[in-house]
Amino acid sequence: MDNFLAHILIVDDDEGIRSLVKKYLNENQYLINTASNAEDASKKIKIIKFDLIILDIMMPGKSGLEFIKENKKNLDTPVILLTAKGQPDERVEGLEIGADDYLPKPFEPKELLLRIKNILSKTKKIDQKRVIEFENVKVDLNKLLIIKNETEYKINNTEKIILEKMINNPGKIFDRMEIGKLIDLEKERSIDVIITRLRKKIELDPKNPKFLQTIRGAGYVLWIE
Repeated sequence: MDNFLAHILIVDDDEGIRSLVKKYLNENQYLINTASNAEDASKKIKIIKFDLIILDIMMPGKSGLEFIKENKKNLDTPVILLTAKGQPDERVEGLEIGADDYLPKPFEPKELLLRIKNILSKTKKIDQKRVIEFENVKVDLNKLLIIKNETEYKINNTEKIILEKMINNPGKIFDRMEIGKLIDLEKERSIDVIITRLRKKIELDPKNPKFLQTIRGAGYVLWIE
């Protein structure tokens, strides 16, 4: 699976639905993050630029509709609402406040996939850097490759997410907690291991990093300009 079609956030308090949809969309080459409630989703959209959000209306705490209202000013991402059969008013309200489509539960994954493709075909924009070159290094996020001194290094999904965020925010310091939220990982040691692995692929001298640097007590930063 070399290329991903889009990065999607699934927001639903039902772990079974999150797992089912994530597995199905992964198999269809979509990159997926999940959130179990509106509060967690709000944190993630501040860190990650998603191409689409699949959002349940009825959740403990804040509802999906409240999530849209609270994030309306900063939310330019298309939204598909997941609704119960007895929620016609909520569906209408959701569409009125900015949702792009809705799908009643229970639903067939194939129907969700068709709706995703339909929305993305209308709204998807290429506004982020996908291929960059600096010194003897080329990072190609489309092909999931780093080419250093004419040697190719494959990058995995996790490395791709971190690099994409850093490339599009050069000079910004990312602390371990922020990186952990990007990739659904909490252990700081594991994050350090991922960064070390990335350095071996991107640095000319990994032991003395020039591009992917550690800012003591703060986190990591990518200097490419």
